[in-house]
Amino acid sequence: MLLLAIDTSAIASAALVRLPPGSTAGLVERSFATQDTRSHAEVLAPGVASLFPDAPTSGPDLDAIVVGVGPGPFTGLRSGIAMARTLSFAWNVPLHGMCSLDALAWEVRTGASAPASDFLVATDARRREVYWARYDADGRQVEGPAVGPAVDLPALPAYGRGAGLYAEVLAANGCTVDPEFAAAQPAAASLGLAAASLLAAGGHLLDSSPLYLRESDAKVPGPRKRAS
Repeated sequence: MLLLAIDTSAIASAALVRLPPGSTAGLVERSFATQDTRSHAEVLAPGVASLFPDAPTSGPDLDAIVVGVGPGPFTGLRSGIAMARTLSFAWNVPLHGMCSLDALAWEVRTGASAPASDFLVATDARRREVYWARYDADGRQVEGPAVGPAVDLPALPAYGRGAGLYAEVLAANGCTVDPEFAAAQPAAASLGLAAASLLAAGGHLLDSSPLYLRESDAKVPGPRKRAS
């Protein structure tokens, strides 16, 4: 099974992940990621193209496309989902969605110091808030995703850039922040590996509907006032 994974919930990233026959562990064949959180539209298309030596013929060889559906800011998240939907249509490849926080949870659970019980993943939601979700020791999401102040998070080990930004607040709240993951962002490579593992176990992914969790800042203009 060959998956194209795309995630723009924080950084712009894409990866080709292969799941060998009979295996439950995926392999990252190629990946692209940028640390810039504000240039998704400019860098994503060239980044995805760089994964394919010959995109028009390699694209249809994909078994599926998996896109991170957030939570994340409107503009960045839309870039990745729009590209995934376009490629799915153009290449006639099935499209699936996956919570972007699951990518970080996968890294935590498969890391050298994986927690033995529930843990949190948190990313920067700006406005002095975080996007977060709670996972059990097996990496299953058991609460969230949600958005809110870091002080409201339960007292559990916390991972991700959102945890790193508000480490002092979380520490006062009884959380422990792993410094190794204090700057970690969701990335397509980990998202693809998590998706491959779930599919291999017979699990199901989401559709590509975005998880914004907030109302849009853009408002439809009201009717014009009549001149008196």
